[in-house]
Amino acid sequence: MTTVATGEEIGALATLRRGLHFSPELGDGLKGTLALAVLGTVGRVVVPIAVQQTLDKGLNGAGGIDLGFTGRMAVVAAVAILVTGVSSYLMTFRLFRTAETGLATLRTKAFRHVHELPVLTQNTERRGAMVSRVTSDVDQVSQFLVFGGILALVSVLQVIVATVVMLFYSWQLTVWVWVSFLPLISSLRYFQRRLSAAYGVVRRQVGLMLAAISEPVVGAAVVRTHAIESRTQARIDESIDAYQLASTRAQGLTAVSFSLGGISSGLANAGVVVIGIWLGFGDHITSGQVLAFAFLVSLFVGPVQTGTQVLTDAQNAIAGWRRTIGILDTPADLADPGPVGVDLPAGALAVDFDDVGFAYPGGPPVLREVTEHIDPGTRVAVVGETGSGKTTFAKLLTRLMDAGSGTVRLGGVDVRSVGFDALRRRVVMVPQEGFLFDSTLLANAQYGRLGAIADDVRRAVTDLGLADWLEGLPEGLQTRVGQRGESLSAGERQLVALVRAHLADPDLLVLDEATSAVDPELEVRIGRALERLMAGRTSVTIAHRLTTAENADEVIVFDAGRVVQRGPHAALVAQGGVYGRLHASWVAQGSAPAPAPGTLEP
Repeated sequence: MTTVATGEEIGALATLRRGLHFSPELGDGLKGTLALAVLGTVGRVVVPIAVQQTLDKGLNGAGGIDLGFTGRMAVVAAVAILVTGVSSYLMTFRLFRTAETGLATLRTKAFRHVHELPVLTQNTERRGAMVSRVTSDVDQVSQFLVFGGILALVSVLQVIVATVVMLFYSWQLTVWVWVSFLPLISSLRYFQRRLSAAYGVVRRQVGLMLAAISEPVVGAAVVRTHAIESRTQARIDESIDAYQLASTRAQGLTAVSFSLGGISSGLANAGVVVIGIWLGFGDHITSGQVLAFAFLVSLFVGPVQTGTQVLTDAQNAIAGWRRTIGILDTPADLADPGPVGVDLPAGALAVDFDDVGFAYPGGPPVLREVTEHIDPGTRVAVVGETGSGKTTFAKLLTRLMDAGSGTVRLGGVDVRSVGFDALRRRVVMVPQEGFLFDSTLLANAQYGRLGAIADDVRRAVTDLGLADWLEGLPEGLQTRVGQRGESLSAGERQLVALVRAHLADPDLLVLDEATSAVDPELEVRIGRALERLMAGRTSVTIAHRLTTAENADEVIVFDAGRVVQRGPHAALVAQGGVYGRLHASWVAQGSAPAPAPGTLEP
């Protein structure tokens, strides 16, 4: 079984490179943004220099107070502040625009790739955990690029420029400032590794927490009817506690690094004052230079202190980036031939399985040496006990999965050579539970043919003999179906799925027959709609009811992954064997639509 890659083995720089590969917009205009950052940083340094010049030459110069020079320095400082503000605004705007554009691309690619992931991966990966990779994990990257990215960019430039100017004033004080921060700087690599691991755990726990919360929300009716509120709440509390613990541990590391930054900052400021006064007594530095140096130290200390928070945000963002990239790095199990793919022949499609075998990863064979031919326009019912392989047969037929060995052909064409768009237009599968989106009945039916209008949908409803049912709905086609179609009954959801399939007008129809208990009137509607839907096209139905097998042209019987019987219903009943036992079980139940355990479920 293929699982979604975590990407945790990818280093920080490799993650950034991979992120830029998937979101090339992030690199657009980077030179211009850097230029604005440099301009803003230089503007910040001009003010301390103007203060130094004002004090040493404008106020304490050899000729006394020079008001003209002092005024010019005030203007220079004001212009520097204005330039810094405008540059910061433009830089922030550019970063925000490029970050959101690039991450929108990343979200889109990740979301699309989710639909290309192996069916087994989608079924085993917890929904909340997968959704968090495309939502909250990308949000962490966005926040860092827009805010932490700005701090990181400006901070690095500010430290470099401040160091150069400080060296111009006093190399002794500059050395002291760097020595004060040496313990923090030398420990950054250690904290980076620890924070990376800690926030990797935090991002995973966010996904697990979302999964734990979303499942009982979707299954609220089950929670209430089985009175398992306390058990469900305990699971949610456990996931929240696990997230809190992971987050607390990560923040504890952040607190240690931030405290170390505070100690370094205190040593630097105290040393500048003491050493500056000592150098001033020896005429090695002027009072204006000491004051300017104090300003420059604040420009140096601020970025280094906030660097610990930036490092925290960066590790949180990189952990989220890794998880999102992990989705994109998970290989899709089905290759779409795309434009080079062939089309299927017109009309009802023949089906051929040539020595087909299939096994789920790490498991025993599910299908063994299946070789079967279905004529165009034939109605076939597929039956078998639980685990016999009939559902896998349908998934291979519709290419939700590829055969492990052998070949599946539709209309004489290998399904692997047919483009997905062409295949989905010609082959439609109606599952047991017709999934509906939280919208109107009209919008849900239009998924069968996206260009369909309301009149097309009404015509499809009429063709299936369901006009009176539609008229009985409170708002007709505009009836809201609710989340997952919960405003409709299970049978009505199945009717909408049949209308959707009719609009698609497929040449091969694959049905996983609904087993939900429905009232007799609705069962008649479903049966009548199915009869009309299957007319004139090849149909393969995974049968759970006796009447379906009786009305089929042929019945294919699976047992332990092999086709053990095939023929018309009456002939198979006479033969006995596996089908005879299934038939006897159905008769004993009175041909009830609901299956008996171990006999009818796929």
